[in-house]
Amino acid sequence: MAEKHLIALDLDGTLLTDDKKISETTKKVLKKAQMDGHIVMIATGRPFRSSEMYYHELNLNTPIVNFNGAFVHHPLQNDWLGYHAPLDIKVAKDVVEVCHDYQFHNIVAEVMDKVYFHNHDERILDVFSMGNPKITTGDLREFLTDSPTSMLIHTEEDQLKVIRKHLSEVHAEMIDHRSWAAPWHVIEIIKHGLNKAVGIQKVAEYVNIPKERIIAFGDEDNDLEMIEYAGHGIAMGNAIAPLKNIAKDITVTNEEDGVAVYLNDLLNLKAI
Repeated sequence: MAEKHLIALDLDGTLLTDDKKISETTKKVLKKAQMDGHIVMIATGRPFRSSEMYYHELNLNTPIVNFNGAFVHHPLQNDWLGYHAPLDIKVAKDVVEVCHDYQFHNIVAEVMDKVYFHNHDERILDVFSMGNPKITTGDLREFLTDSPTSMLIHTEEDQLKVIRKHLSEVHAEMIDHRSWAAPWHVIEIIKHGLNKAVGIQKVAEYVNIPKERIIAFGDEDNDLEMIEYAGHGIAMGNAIAPLKNIAKDITVTNEEDGVAVYLNDLLNLKAI
């Protein structure tokens, strides 16, 4: 029996095709990996409500990392000690205040499965309505009543860097922020010190797998820490350049079953 590995998968641009599906080839390879005793998990920036269907589609029985590491839990074991580390509500409201000195389209705060919109916005409502969250619209300085798991600032490209610079100068101790891939000019904010690697480390301890036997796949800047942390940190062919630079290896794109192709070869699965 080959040594067990922990396989950590980002969703968008990695496990999922561009039309947000898991290909049959990828499903086949992951199923074979699980049959061979390897452990498969998801590590995503998405909330649980919009990653749950993929969790069930792959028949997983592992903890999951959501909100880029701000929420880690085991969907099938209520007594598993995960964690939820939201932003301080005062800091969240300060961020909203700061944004009013700049131009922005909207600010979205997510409190687990509740979504708060600063401004009404049909365009991004669709992005967040997956999993039917409770949606509240109105000035976050008034309406936000709980500490948010994450915040998103939707702005224009030219404002993105300016706002991020300000956040780094003023709130560096409290928050971590990164930007989404084009076409979305979005700044994502979570509590300082959290990222996917932190979540994966907790799961790896639980399943008792050392760092050198963790295989992680990603494509975006919210995958940097995870790819750097994993013994086998693999960038997708469609990944951003900074991720490819630090990755141990690069596979083909998400449209070419990059995850499946790489795992089939590395773990000698003979599934495709």
